[in-house]
Amino acid sequence: MTDNSHENVPSRARRRFPGISSRAYEHPADRSALVALRKLTGFDTVFKALSGLLPERSLRLLFLSDSVRVSDAQFAHLNDMLRDACYILDLEKVPPMYVKQDPQPNAMCIGLDEPIIVVTTGLVELLDEEEMRAVVGHEVGHALSGHSVYRTILLFLTNLAVKVAWIPLGNVAIMAIVTALREWFRKSELSADRAGLLVGQDTQASMRGLMKIAGGNHLHEMNVDAFLAQADEYEKSGDLRDSVLKILNVLPRTHPFTAVRAAELKKWSETREFQRIMDGHYPRRDEDKDTSVTDSFRESASHYADTVRTSKDPLMKLVGDIAGGAGDLGGKLRDKFTGGGSGSATGGESGRPQDPEEGSSGPSKG
Repeated sequence: MTDNSHENVPSRARRRFPGISSRAYEHPADRSALVALRKLTGFDTVFKALSGLLPERSLRLLFLSDSVRVSDAQFAHLNDMLRDACYILDLEKVPPMYVKQDPQPNAMCIGLDEPIIVVTTGLVELLDEEEMRAVVGHEVGHALSGHSVYRTILLFLTNLAVKVAWIPLGNVAIMAIVTALREWFRKSELSADRAGLLVGQDTQASMRGLMKIAGGNHLHEMNVDAFLAQADEYEKSGDLRDSVLKILNVLPRTHPFTAVRAAELKKWSETREFQRIMDGHYPRRDEDKDTSVTDSFRESASHYADTVRTSKDPLMKLVGDIAGGAGDLGGKLRDKFTGGGSGSATGGESGRPQDPEEGSSGPSKG
């Protein structure tokens, strides 16, 4: 695709977000998982090495020769959606997009120097126009956030891990990085889902699309509310054994479970944060350089604390109880060794009435 200007505006009235920063829609867990990934021993070395070795030119030639490039002449309706999405999120350079023959519904944004968007025929045939618009916006969100670099490395390392599985400890080292990459990528999908909603601006279409990806093209047999109820049941059902099984089930996946994605997106669509973005109040790209990394860490930590506190999952509840108990114990130990809990007119910091047998600040001498 050579023409990168925004000649096509959305076909219906949709709000545009000039200069929007990816910080506006990035899930806090996405940022914190990426920070954890970058701290992983050996990741920087692998990242720098692969950035110079990966055959990106070969990858582009592969799609050019064995897929259909979206343009005004081919898959024109997808081309319009792509340009609309870039217009709405103010992505100046429209990335090339390809349709690949594959019955499995899927889409991805890959590339080291420049992002490439790929969608499968299975996805194109499954979704209606508004559902597909959310998917295209999802992939453009990946491009705006710079996710394509890490996604490309994940694909390469996953294939490499299979090839070196016979080497003692070789596979272990690679799989440690692959596991961390997968954890980050699952969180990045939540960010991209939000970008898709900002582009489509149709919550029901986003819900339907995720529901179809989970259950196929039988929309008349499915119900959005019932589908969202599945996510709630999944989170709160079972005991600690089920919580462990949930972790084990998701480890090999690059995407969160679809019902969970739908619930997360629905929850975000009802927040004040989302409404402020729709009203035109959002972080701008030209402010990114002034953004404090510490503030991002603090926001991520706050998100995880809220998640633990409000989660219905048995394991997360246990973590919250332990953390709360540790906090109470820490406070009692602090008071014991600093005297913060004794001898005040109000009965200490907690306002507890003082026991007469405890005496005042010191015994009186007659």
